[in-house]
Amino acid sequence: MAHYKAADSKREQFRRYLEKSGVLDTLTKVLVALYEEPEKPNSALDFLKHHLGASAPENPEIEALRLEVAEMKEKYEAVLEENKKLKTKLAQYEPPQDEKHGE
Repeated sequence: MAHYKAADSKREQFRRYLEKSGVLDTLTKVLVALYEEPEKPNSALDFLKHHLGASAPENPEIEALRLEVAEMKEKYEAVLEENKKLKTKLAQYEPPQDEKHGE
């Protein structure tokens, strides 16, 4: 009987731990979302993985990479714009294509 109480106590501690850390609430929300889904997905496990992954806290490294990508996109757009302006400027100084062939 003592073994049963020890196991029960460990389960209760684990349940409190899951409750305190928000795991039970998150799992409940995801399962409710699955239950309320009008068309059930083929893979309930994939549904859970997708929804749990979406609500997971951001990894700082991933956020840093996202910021870097955003900065690179801005720089890329600026370089494209500069390239366009320089091509226009260069075209003013180059003779038209027809004149080059005649020389």
